[in-house]
Amino acid sequence: MSLSGKVAIVTGSGRGLGLAYARELARHGAAVVVNDVDAEVAGEAVRTIEAGGGRAVAVVAPVGSTEAAKQLVEAAVTEFGRLDILVTNAGILRDKSLLKMTDEDFDAVINVHLRGTFTCAREAFGYFKENGIGGRIIAIGSPTGQRGNFGQTNYAGAKAGIVGMVRTWALEMKKAGVTANAVIPVAATAMTKTIPYFRKAVEADERGEAMPRFFRHELGFGTADDVSGLIAFLASDEAAGITGQAIGAGGDRLQLWTHPEAAATEYREGGWRYQDLVENFDLLFADKLQSVGEEFLPLPAELQPEAAPVAQVR
Repeated sequence: MSLSGKVAIVTGSGRGLGLAYARELARHGAAVVVNDVDAEVAGEAVRTIEAGGGRAVAVVAPVGSTEAAKQLVEAAVTEFGRLDILVTNAGILRDKSLLKMTDEDFDAVINVHLRGTFTCAREAFGYFKENGIGGRIIAIGSPTGQRGNFGQTNYAGAKAGIVGMVRTWALEMKKAGVTANAVIPVAATAMTKTIPYFRKAVEADERGEAMPRFFRHELGFGTADDVSGLIAFLASDEAAGITGQAIGAGGDRLQLWTHPEAAATEYREGGWRYQDLVENFDLLFADKLQSVGEEFLPLPAELQPEAAPVAQVR
């Protein structure tokens, strides 16, 4: 597989997962437009890619606005002559439970994740269609968008919306030969570092050691590099027939997520009125109600996080 001659934009690629995606695309021959809100971080990412023999340029801008989306596409065309691949990875967190979440917390996350994905995809698709390019749009989702998670109303809404947009784009872009897919990564990040359940895995990764098999295999939890191969594959010519999909990657695991389907169906002549539901709903559906949130397997004893030392009162 080669991406030689292709040009990619990866939003939010100064560090973490985004940088891993950008480095992998460059390793396969693509020139990359790196994006971050921090000029120093973006510049270091470019230097890292160039040190590995790749080509990259930085655009320092917060995604969300149409202006930022235009700036990214213009940078790709001006610096490298074209655009073939868009990876929308940029994101922020403002985690709070519903009653504590402010309008600003909600709007900030929706603007970067959901609106940023929309504006960048719209700009990239416009360029692809105008220039007859069978481009690739890869939008980054999350297990939270698929299953929900406590304290993440804004993030869950944005990530679920991204997958919904991808399904729609797959229909709208098919005639132009452009594919749109969502990737659902499960990897060590700044966020998972704060979760005690994943502490042993993250600590091993930080020491440069392999994560315990329980995390990599049973949980499908790994490093950023474990996800980047899927990004490069979906960006390639080999993936021309794959569109409208939500594909999970993490550790040793690859998953194809289903689209929502009815879990159970019942009919009643004349329709379902209130009293009919009172009398029949539990009988028909009680054992078919869907779970919410992710349920993690019990941690083996050797992977339990150590308890924090208790302060002595004198």
